[in-house]
Amino acid sequence: MRNLFIAGALVAALAGCAAEQSPNADAASIAAVSYREPGPNTLTLYTMINNRSGAGGHTSLMINASERVIFDPAGSFKADIVPERNDVLFGITPPVERAYRGAHARETFHVLVQEVEVTPEQAQVAYQLALQAGPIPGAYCANSTARILQQVPGFESIDVTFYPVKLADQFGTLPGVTSDRYYESDSPDLQAGLAKNNAALNQTVATSDEEG
Repeated sequence: MRNLFIAGALVAALAGCAAEQSPNADAASIAAVSYREPGPNTLTLYTMINNRSGAGGHTSLMINASERVIFDPAGSFKADIVPERNDVLFGITPPVERAYRGAHARETFHVLVQEVEVTPEQAQVAYQLALQAGPIPGAYCANSTARILQQVPGFESIDVTFYPVKLADQFGTLPGVTSDRYYESDSPDLQAGLAKNNAALNQTVATSDEEG
């Protein structure tokens, strides 16, 4: 009974990473938006943190490898121009990355962004593991992200946890990690944030088409 209570409390605490699964995008849709951020290979850990309690609501991992993706386990982010397959978001251009952060940051939550430069080999290992990991059940966002990191050479010290902030604390102790906190003060409703940023992305595409 105690284990069931703990499990129930965990799901309630991590309601942000218990979203309904989206249909998998086809290979052509994914290939059409493939994008790699110029510069070094990086791993970026996102932790969505409650502004009142300090508790973590969701964990995800952006990987800049042969292409840039976000492993968003059981995540809520949806956008018309962002294909998703098994909890991996593709086509993570700078506007999409900003929309991802903006959708999660709101009056009640902010986003802790922790980034570390890695070798191309490390990035590609993380990328392949992310492609193979999903779909992820609800409340396993930190757990599944930690399991990926633990298998990347140089990140073996990461302990598996169900708690986003505990994972962020571990990640923050690794050499070379930089940290930033992203805040917005708009509606506390996550769905409103998703809709707002989806509309902004669609407008960006429409403007680009007109200029082209």
